[in-house]
Amino acid sequence: MAEETLFTKIINRKIPANIAYEDEKYIVIHDINPQAPVHLLVIPKKPIPTLNDLTPADAELLGGTFLVAAKVMREKGHKDYRTVFNCGAGAQQSVFHLHLHVLAGRKFTWPPG
Repeated sequence: MAEETLFTKIINRKIPANIAYEDEKYIVIHDINPQAPVHLLVIPKKPIPTLNDLTPADAELLGGTFLVAAKVMREKGHKDYRTVFNCGAGAQQSVFHLHLHVLAGRKFTWPPG
């Protein structure tokens, strides 16, 4: 059995988190190191390490991360926001459990860093 990630421990309530939303497939938490005034993480409860580990069977789950992000941001009154998946250590992924960063509340520049 694979080692539990930080996010699996949050999902299983083994460690606390500031939860913004939860349903049967996803949990949304506030990032503990926010890079914007609003910085949420949309985390599928199914443990998938990276985007590279997705299969065609995960297409609906992946699409759902964006639908959940849009729902939560709408509820928070944000229509302008950035979404980011980091894939792999070289792209600054630090928890190997797929998660979508959702950032809002400040002006963003392009290209990102």
